[in-house]
Amino acid sequence: MCESNVYIEKDGKEELYLENVDILKPGDGKIFMRNLFGEQKIFEGVIKEISLIKHKIVLTKG
Repeated sequence: MCESNVYIEKDGKEELYLENVDILKPGDGKIFMRNLFGEQKIFEGVIKEISLIKHKIVLTKG
């Protein structure tokens, strides 16, 4: 599988935000994401880190 889990960095810690994300679209200071089950979220911030090996994306307020 090629999906990843998205985490939000808060106070130096990472909190799980959305699991099994298969679509991630950044634009205009917001990041749209949708997972395999059709759940959608929009986060206001930026991408801090993407680890393809760990299937992990970290976002932070920008």
